[in-house]
Amino acid sequence: MTDIETPQGRPVLRLKPKANARAIRRGAPWVFDNELVMDRRSKALTPGSIATLEDAERTPLATVAVNPASRIVGRVLDRDASAQIDEAWFTTRLRKALSLRESAYDAPFYRLIHAEGDGLPGVVIDRFGDTCVVQPNAVWAEVHLKALTTALVAVTGVANVLKNAGGRGRALEGLDDEDAVLRGAAPDGPLPVQMNGATYMADLTGGQKTGLFYDQRDNQGFVARLAGGKTVLDVFTHVGGFGLAALAGGATHTLAVDGSAPALALAEEGAGRMNATDRFETRQGDAFAVMDALASEDRRFDVVICDPPAFAPNKPALDKGLRAYERVARLAATLVAEDGYLVLCSCSHAADLNSFTGACLRGIGRSGRWAQLIHTGTAGPDHPLLPQLAESGYLKALVFRL
Repeated sequence: MTDIETPQGRPVLRLKPKANARAIRRGAPWVFDNELVMDRRSKALTPGSIATLEDAERTPLATVAVNPASRIVGRVLDRDASAQIDEAWFTTRLRKALSLRESAYDAPFYRLIHAEGDGLPGVVIDRFGDTCVVQPNAVWAEVHLKALTTALVAVTGVANVLKNAGGRGRALEGLDDEDAVLRGAAPDGPLPVQMNGATYMADLTGGQKTGLFYDQRDNQGFVARLAGGKTVLDVFTHVGGFGLAALAGGATHTLAVDGSAPALALAEEGAGRMNATDRFETRQGDAFAVMDALASEDRRFDVVICDPPAFAPNKPALDKGLRAYERVARLAATLVAEDGYLVLCSCSHAADLNSFTGACLRGIGRSGRWAQLIHTGTAGPDHPLLPQLAESGYLKALVFRL
């Protein structure tokens, strides 16, 4: 398949008569297999090819990327049904995304592309100065990766572009898990990233996801403002997360907990670069076991943060995931000093804000504590939410005073 698609003579996907064409016209980004006439010709389309989406009356609706092997057969790329998906098209999308980030941030460290939220479905790009890490989590993006990379370099001026193939969605799309250097070179080691006055070490080639989670930046800044003169417990800290931000905010001591020794080593390096090693302590282990142990030691902290991985990544896992969030809240609440703060987070797509809040309140109640909710946080402006796609607004952060 070529890296450039033209609208002339390209295939057509057609909605069934009862499918909701109005939703597509109003911005819905996904078209599922049960909404489409999946005849022999449609099923034979090459994954990653570009097609014109029509309603049941054969009126063109949009330009879509196709994957007949996925439940999401069509991903809307452009509501112009004759759009040409080429380097110029990517350039337009990337320039629009970059202008938002340059307005919101004073340094080139942010999520540059947030998939559907930036009009590039299935594509995530995180920027670390002169290096971008691309996650092409949909097959169409893998097919068009050369044009995307060329446009990315032209628009941003970055010297290095890395491909991270660790996204969960790639397996669902039938894609490999092979990372690659698309342009320039990979960094020799972890890169320092400044956020909220803290220094984080981002491992772009060996760390989780793209190397650093930018989505909690604003919530970490809020917690840092509460942390002055206080002791802090940061559970599921990754490379320092909330704990290093709290140190930058004047915390007297942070205990950072994570199951990953390499992640904790990066957190310690970040604390060292902040000249805060004497205020920073790490403990490796299972988060639940560590919180049980801290309770048995009668440890109490002024601020406790729990930012776990997604316990409910999909609807079948929702009930089990909510029970896990409830357990986290119960264990963490017992470790909060009187008049202290408890920060509970979820990055689960399937758990909406009301469900997550309910699980947290049940856990806090089971611990025998009484809570005030003082802040509800989401991801920052570099993670724009597509209103027609609830999954794009996955992050939830609740700050309680106990």
